[in-house]
Amino acid sequence: MRQFKDSASANLFRRELAWEKQFYDAGGLLVAGTDPTVADEPSPASANYREIELLVEVGSRSPPAIKICTLNGALYLNRGKRDRHACPGQACRSLLINGDISKDIHAIRHTEIVFKDG
Repeated sequence: MRQFKDSASANLFRRELAWEKQFYDAGGLLVAGTDPTVADEPSPASANYREIELLVEVGSRSPPAIKICTLNGALYLNRGKRDRHACPGQACRSLLINGDISKDIHAIRHTEIVFKDG
């Protein structure tokens, strides 16, 4: 993540995060994703982790932040169901994290293994 060059940019960034939280708390469907990167930018995976961390830093709990960065995108694209996290016939992914994300969201960067397709 690029560092802010001035305090005005940092303040605007914090306000935008607060607006996103207000939108979500009011029932809005907040989705997250990363743009293609360039040579001096973090990888998409690193950027996704950072998005989850930022959501928690502005007051979300871990489960809603993870939902925003995963399930909500599928809902927006009409590829998920609101009443279930995994739909019959669809691949379900699980992962094992070395740490407790309910106590330290930065532990999400310590992913040990990912299970795909069973």
